[in-house]
Order: sequence, then structure tokens, then C-alpha cells
Amino acid sequence: MYRQKSFENGKATLYLVATPIGNLEEMTYRAVETLKTVDYIAAEDTRNTIKLLNHYNISKKMISHHEHNTHQSIPKIIHLLEEGYNVAQVSDAGYPAISDPGAQLVNEVVKNDFNVVCISGANACLNALVVSGIAPQPFLFYGFLDHQDKRKKKQLLDLKYYKETLVFYEAPHRIEKTLKLMLNVLGDRNIALCRELTKKHEEIIRGQISEILEIFDTIKGEIVLIVEGSHDDKSSELVFNQTIKEHVDEYIEKGMSTKDAIKEVAKIRGLNKNAVYQEYHN
Repeated sequence: MYRQKSFENGKATLYLVATPIGNLEEMTYRAVETLKTVDYIAAEDTRNTIKLLNHYNISKKMISHHEHNTHQSIPKIIHLLEEGYNVAQVSDAGYPAISDPGAQLVNEVVKNDFNVVCISGANACLNALVVSGIAPQPFLFYGFLDHQDKRKKKQLLDLKYYKETLVFYEAPHRIEKTLKLMLNVLGDRNIALCRELTKKHEEIIRGQISEILEIFDTIKGEIVLIVEGSHDDKSSELVFNQTIKEHVDEYIEKGMSTKDAIKEVAKIRGLNKNAVYQEYHN
């Protein structure tokens, strides 16, 4: 057991400083003061961080620390702490270690018996959750799904019967495939698609997955998806290991008309008939 007295033991400290998710004014007074007083700043992308530092007239030595150079940057940061220097870690937006670099560094700092202190700030997950119109708790934060469709489908199947509200991050160029897989695996649930949070073009789109799929080509910017939890009992439902199109084609091959096959698949899967029609013909 290790009991950390953050501000009483006189040890060097790694500060995890939350940074703006869009609007630069989201920095707290404490966050700004921390960045001004530490000895070094470990940044996910120094080019992005320098813009933030310039905005607040902060001049500090920076260390590049991202997912591809941890074998170099972590030992360097540990050495600085051993020398008695305080270090702040920042990601490009929001909290370090939440879908961003940070967790591995924290583990190593803890192992080496130094302080780890979080400086509160903006968080895209919570911002989206409270404006979504969907039950804010309990919720399960998942972050980014795998970019490969096969793995992404497996992840969604694992989440299918969770009663908790689900929170995902997604990139705009993958949103169409992600929504189609969600429709296929989870059913036509209520969701809130939150994009460009705290920026000038912030937008919250609330509706069913099938409705939002109709306008996916107009969606730009970083996205947070809030997805309604399951209302189904796992023991009373089948898990489908085929796409909607494959399911409809199966009934067509058995002699059904396309119209009747779509109606049958919608009934079996508990989906809106128009949603199945759109998915099949798209």
C-alpha cells in the first residue's frame, strides 16, 4: 500500500492538467497557474500546446510525450522527477489518459514513488452526456471503438445488453460505418451525436440511429456519441452474426419478395421497417 499525501510530502509531482476541448477559455485559474509554476511540460503535440501556452503567456520547456515515443519520454520524465523537478502533462484536448496518452506514464511515476496530481478541467464525455437528453447515469465510457469493422462489430456485440448509457468517441470519416454497425448490432436506439463541443459550430443531433444516418454526410469535426442503454433481456433475444443485408438476402433466397423479406427481418430484429429498407438498399 502507498498512501500519497499530495501536498505534504515534499516529493516531486507529475501534474495531469486538463486542457480545453475546443474553447481556449475553458482553462481554469488553477490549470494556468500550474503550467506557469512547473519546471517542464510534457505535451502530446508540442505544436498544439504552444498555441495554448502563448494564449496564456506561458513560457516553459516542453517534452514531446505521445503514444509512439513512450519508451524514450517516460524514462526522461522519471529522471526529471528524480532530480526534483515538477512536470505537467497535457494532451491535445481534455484529460490526459482518457483516450489519450497518460496511463502508462502515471503507472511508472507511481511505481517510482512520486506524486501524481490531477488538475481539473474540461471533458468531452461529460459535456456530451449532460446535454444529450439520455439518462446521464449510470453510464459506461468506452472511448474509441476499433477502426477495423470486424473488431468493432465484436465490441458492439459485447456491449449489446448493457443497460447503462454508452459513450463513444468517433472521427467524422468513420461515423457512417459506425452508425450502420450500431443499427445492425444494437438496434435503432435513441442517440445524441455531439460534435465540435464548446466551439463556434457546436451541434447536438438527437434522434434514432436511422434518422441520423440520413444526414451523416453533413457531419464534420470530432464526435461524441451518447447511446441509449439496452432495454432487452439477453436471455430472450438472439444475437445476429450477419448483417441486415445478409439477413434479408437469406429470406429472398428462400423465395420471399424483397418487400416481405425486409418486413420479416425488421420484425425478427425489432427494428423499424424503413430503417431496414434503407440499410438494405444503401
